[in-house]
Amino acid sequence: MEGKEASTQEEVKEASMQDEELCKATREGDCGKVKELIESGADVTYFDSDGFTPLMHAAKQGHCEVVECLLNTGAPWNALNPSGSCAGDFAMEAGHQDTFDLLLNAGLQAELVLGRIAIREKGNCSSDYLEQRVLYSEDRLMDEEGKGVMMAWEKPLMEAHARAVCGGGEGGHILNVGFGMGLVDTAIQKYKPASHTIIEAHPDVYARMQATGWGDKHNVKIIFGRWQDVLPQLESYDGIFFDTYGEYYEDMKEFHQYLPKLLKGEGIYSFFNGLCADNAFFHVVYCQLVALELANIGYATQFIPLPVKDCLEEKTWEGIRRKYWQLDTYYLPVCQASSE
Repeated sequence: MEGKEASTQEEVKEASMQDEELCKATREGDCGKVKELIESGADVTYFDSDGFTPLMHAAKQGHCEVVECLLNTGAPWNALNPSGSCAGDFAMEAGHQDTFDLLLNAGLQAELVLGRIAIREKGNCSSDYLEQRVLYSEDRLMDEEGKGVMMAWEKPLMEAHARAVCGGGEGGHILNVGFGMGLVDTAIQKYKPASHTIIEAHPDVYARMQATGWGDKHNVKIIFGRWQDVLPQLESYDGIFFDTYGEYYEDMKEFHQYLPKLLKGEGIYSFFNGLCADNAFFHVVYCQLVALELANIGYATQFIPLPVKDCLEEKTWEGIRRKYWQLDTYYLPVCQASSE
């Protein structure tokens, strides 16, 4: 038995040395050596003592051919080091555009084929959100688990969304899905819409809307319920904004299937872009993914960069269980029917 154990330990040690050699070869950009080691059984999913995979090393150095080789042999494009960075982050930070493009394409292909969709909304939402109590304070709306549903720092973003879906002008017919703190709806009202329809599914939020006079506004129509259940009550609109909580990317994707019926020909659609907002590279992947999926139903999407770093201080998140936004730039989506 002792001989067997010693033999096993030697094999483990030898495999570890081989994996370390693979990391060294990827750092140096030695594609021939990389292929040789992989054929010999080196592990492309290996994490070295610094928490780096071979793909991370190659991406950081911009070794495009090595990156392609690793991806083709099953290296995970979305593996994270202990600091929460992936190979795409390292390529992006170092300005290696060709390597970045390779990794971006790998991410898109994986998500399109396998459909491993991340939670869209503000992070790890409870599926029974509508049955929870919510808590309003001056600068935030939280669920009963202490997660942020909406916060005051989003106000400039919501004003930009309102300007987009209202086309910068007055008199349109506007639909908003998800009231929250009413930030986007308050901004929409400044454009004096001919009609302003708001769908809200949470009973506490709906009660607050009524208590604060939203039901008394002459141009506002409140529809209480899940958007999936109230579709027959909807008309067609010049502008639509979508920002629900407690739903997944697949729910938003389902909503997009109704855009051709809900959005007028020259209308503008936008949504809260919280896609993978804790990782810069994943965020880019999912922005491209949603743009591709909207293109498939006839909509062209552009993303307008809005700096948000100055809006966020450490104290912003005091009392919030999880930061649902960790990036310096917000990419505001503006979607319209494609002219092609």
